[in-house]
Amino acid sequence: PNDRFTQIKDAIQTGKIPLDHSNQKTYVLSLLRALGISPSTQTLVFSTTSLQLSRISPANPRAIYFSDDLYLGWVPGGKIEVIGIDPDWGSITYIFEVPRPGSPPSLIQQATRCMNCHASQEIGGAPGLLVSSVVPGPGGGSLDSFRQGRTGHDVPFSERFGGWHLTGRHHIKRHWGNLTGTLSPAGLKKIPNEPGQRFPLDRYPVPTSDVLAHLLLEHQIGFVNRFVSATYRTRAALAGSVAELGEKELPGFLEREANVLVRYLLFADEAKLPGNGIGGDSVLKSAFMKHRRKASDGSSLRDFDLATRLFRYRCSYMVYSASFHGLPSRLKDRVFDQLDRALHTRLTSTAFAFLPLAEKKSIRKILRET
Repeated sequence: PNDRFTQIKDAIQTGKIPLDHSNQKTYVLSLLRALGISPSTQTLVFSTTSLQLSRISPANPRAIYFSDDLYLGWVPGGKIEVIGIDPDWGSITYIFEVPRPGSPPSLIQQATRCMNCHASQEIGGAPGLLVSSVVPGPGGGSLDSFRQGRTGHDVPFSERFGGWHLTGRHHIKRHWGNLTGTLSPAGLKKIPNEPGQRFPLDRYPVPTSDVLAHLLLEHQIGFVNRFVSATYRTRAALAGSVAELGEKELPGFLEREANVLVRYLLFADEAKLPGNGIGGDSVLKSAFMKHRRKASDGSSLRDFDLATRLFRYRCSYMVYSASFHGLPSRLKDRVFDQLDRALHTRLTSTAFAFLPLAEKKSIRKILRET
């Protein structure tokens, strides 16, 4: 594998990249710094939906941090989990202990057990990413679940955030965040579970589980899952491993695969933000914008909107990511061809009529120049 974590794990494991072993929190902060992940991306999940489920509870949430191609999970008192996205393989999963003060760096192991879920049919059968939404009981176990097998920015807000803490300014009225529940003959009773209510927030690097971090994470997970799965399916088809797909059927197959990817790239089915939009943590915004790839006029695919939608220019910044670069060339050619047609300034496409002419021009300019 050639994901970003695999590239530096030996340096971490041998101590060539020095990390702070003073305590778990300082270790996580120094590891995030070494991986180029902002602590402000933190989201906190208290449902028992992980390999370390015995350590997770409403009194001890699991923290998730991420960049475009790296995802890190940490449970206080537990282990570090890292997923790097390899352009050819998809998710590469690792797990290791937080070293004790004065002890040598921990052995970093590739966690094949993670593939039981991270390569399940629920997410397309290829090594991808998971996000769930459940109603946890008082101890974190699931009483009910939503959006099984669905990831991405098209999932309605009414089915999101179950088992997660949600902080920051937003006007999302119907969601399952910050709740636990109990079941009785009368049905499900919701019990508020506000961040910090059952644990000290200073246990974690930052005191937030910001709504913008949730929206970015959801978008990225949906992107990775679609593009990695399409890569695996296309390789199988091109290798002649799919009985019903001969050379005659391949063009139609590639067009259909590309269409799904282009619709996601261009936010065709994005859930609309509620009235008055969302705020977004200022530190997270600043960290996210540091990675802007700018066109000559200063525009970037990372420019936020946050009033009615996530981004000003509706083409995903994940076009620069490993999961996009890993697309087989024949599929990638179809994706670029369909992007060209969708963003054409003279031809009209009813499927992408939601994009105004000025926005199409801006997206084309950014893509051409970056």
